[in-house]
Amino acid sequence: MSLSSSPSRDSTRPWWKTRVGPQQTFAVVGLGRFGLAVCKELIASEKSVIAIDKDTHLVEMLLRRDDDFKSAVTLSVDSTVEEELKEAGALDVDTLVVALGEPLEASLTTTYIAKHGTSSTVKTVCSRASNVLHERMLKAVGADRVTFPSREQGRQLGEQLVRPSLLDRLQLDSKNSIEEVQVPKEFVQRSLRDINLRKDYGVSVLAAGSQGDLRVNPPASMILSPNDVLVVMGSQEDIKRIHHASDP
Repeated sequence: MSLSSSPSRDSTRPWWKTRVGPQQTFAVVGLGRFGLAVCKELIASEKSVIAIDKDTHLVEMLLRRDDDFKSAVTLSVDSTVEEELKEAGALDVDTLVVALGEPLEASLTTTYIAKHGTSSTVKTVCSRASNVLHERMLKAVGADRVTFPSREQGRQLGEQLVRPSLLDRLQLDSKNSIEEVQVPKEFVQRSLRDINLRKDYGVSVLAAGSQGDLRVNPPASMILSPNDVLVVMGSQEDIKRIHHASDP
């Protein structure tokens, strides 16, 4: 079993047994193109991630060549064995992504263990399907969400897992959309006039406020609170910059 963890973590106790607070945790099983795309999006958003693949050589290569995986817990584990998943911490996370393609038995068994295993406390299981029949089978064994493989879908799934409150994106065209954005810490207790999203970020604010009390076309004098959201319109690249507004 190969293991990598960030130097700041206490190596004597796994992070999934020491973490405190509301931080969401994730495990991704299967580090092919799709699984890697999910992992990279989660890691880029500084989420706690367990990256798992049965192929020991692949795991060792990722640890040697890909700096992204030095900040994740990366393991060689047989995901069809409940005891190995439990030992790895994968059954203690909030969300487990089954990114396996073939063989189908491994995908189905891993999904079933994550959803119904006696030692599993996983809240949400997202599984990759290779075809329509596979999709039906995954849903039958308990997958909460099923997606079809591609690098872009992997990135998008990772993005949606990072921002679970994200509205279904209203795609205006290939570059522009309307999205819901959690107010970054940088914007809290500041007015819309002060942060000037149109000038500094190139987006328009359509609504703002709490989830249950959005104000459409809010006044520039509106002060933003910690739990507020913004509904903005603009290019996807500009909107992504708002998500990272509090990054150092």
